[in-house]
Amino acid sequence: MSYKVTKERVSPDKFQTFEDLEVYKAAREFRKATYAVNRRLPDFERYELGSQIRRASVSLTNNMAEGHGRFHYPDQIRFFLHSRGSLQELMDDLNICLDEKYLTSAEVAKLKEQARGVLLLINGYLRYLRSRGTSVRETGDEEGDFADTLDALPL
Repeated sequence: MSYKVTKERVSPDKFQTFEDLEVYKAAREFRKATYAVNRRLPDFERYELGSQIRRASVSLTNNMAEGHGRFHYPDQIRFFLHSRGSLQELMDDLNICLDEKYLTSAEVAKLKEQARGVLLLINGYLRYLRSRGTSVRETGDEEGDFADTLDALPL
């Protein structure tokens, strides 16, 4: 099974996959960039730091995919908060690469700028999800009062 992913604007009445999300596309590109960093690490760092970078990179996009597949908005928000945490973890890993001189300051600055772009998209998507959950609560479109838990989730 595969998804047809196009650059066309997806209408609201068409099914969207996580691959259609701009935030996912940006996070995927950042994941690729961090994997490239991983390949440049010295041999003795490939197991410890390299493994950490790979796990956080995969977690970044995996949580977006899993969150998108959740029915309730609080679940979706929770998974995107995990993605945001993984992104912050990767930014700290970049600091390690800079401190240990595995990357130049210019390379780290470029990667951090890319990470900031992903962070802005994650935060924007979280605001969108929160507003959708609030509108569901106000209109009563879905059963249950799960939207009440939205107020307890940090953004």
